[in-house]
Amino acid sequence: MTRQSIDELLRAARSRLVRVSATELDREMAAGALVVDIRPIEQRAADGELPGAVVIPRNVLEWRLDPTSPDRIPEACSHDCRIILVCNEGYASSLAAATLQDLGLHRATDLAGGYQAWLAGRPRIRPGGRP
Repeated sequence: MTRQSIDELLRAARSRLVRVSATELDREMAAGALVVDIRPIEQRAADGELPGAVVIPRNVLEWRLDPTSPDRIPEACSHDCRIILVCNEGYASSLAAATLQDLGLHRATDLAGGYQAWLAGRPRIRPGGRP
């Protein structure tokens, strides 16, 4: 078995992705992309919510998004779904998006820079929709 550093693993994952920029996210959502926030509850509470995103904890992500899984969410109905993962800064989401591609979700990708890139210059939305 060949060992890789986390930087090598991340680089390999990102080489397979066409990542979405923060300025493109609204357009992707309007076109029907499923945006999935994988940040832990503590980060969402501290930094705010991403309007329109479905929250799925990272530890159950594959089961909720695999169209063949009995535990999938209703939105995960096809391997052709456009899925955009969002983590805090765009690292964990890149690794997770590559894993979703391994499951056959070939249009899965992530938000470059994560929630922090999206948040830049916007008001934070606290849980429950409060600014």
